Amino acid sequence: MIDEEELLQQLKSEKHKQEAFKTLLSLYKERLYWHIRNIVKSHDDADDVLQNTFIKVFKNIDSFKGESKLFSWMYRIATNEAITFINQNAKRLKTTSEEVQMLALNNLESDVYFEGSDIQLKLQKAIATLPEKQQLVFNMKYFQELKYSDMSEILETSEGALKASYHIAVKKIEAFLSED
Repeated sequence: MIDEEELLQQLKSEKHKQEAFKTLLSLYKERLYWHIRNIVKSHDDADDVLQNTFIKVFKNIDSFKGESKLFSWMYRIATNEAITFINQNAKRLKTTSEEVQMLALNNLESDVYFEGSDIQLKLQKAIATLPEKQQLVFNMKYFQELKYSDMSEILETSEGALKASYHIAVKKIEAFLSED
């Protein structure tokens, strides 16, 4: 397995950039897809946002300074692209980003790529009731099992604040799931 430093050097080399980018795709495509999918909900939308994410990574790799891990930098791009996508949809539909997410959730039941049970659907609805930052933190910790140190780099927030956000999110989700 290639290490991140070596991969980065190859990505910044015109001679090796194409091949290194294919390696980058194979290493991170699935993880980034699920991160994005947890935010935008729809498979097709997640594919579009993932494509935009990798285009940005490819175009901007030369300006990556290495102040964080390459993985963290790409996650930050993916997160920003997903949020931008939701906000653009909200603007286009003349509604709020929260309503766009609820609409996406309602469509999740008919999404042929969603294989979740009723409880998973209810969990997604509970997550959608959280403020944006808590949603991100919960998804990254619960679904991607990211360490707080990695999340801190990605979201540019202290680990303590992330732990508090996650704790609050879990309490709100538990309350939502215990209703009915």
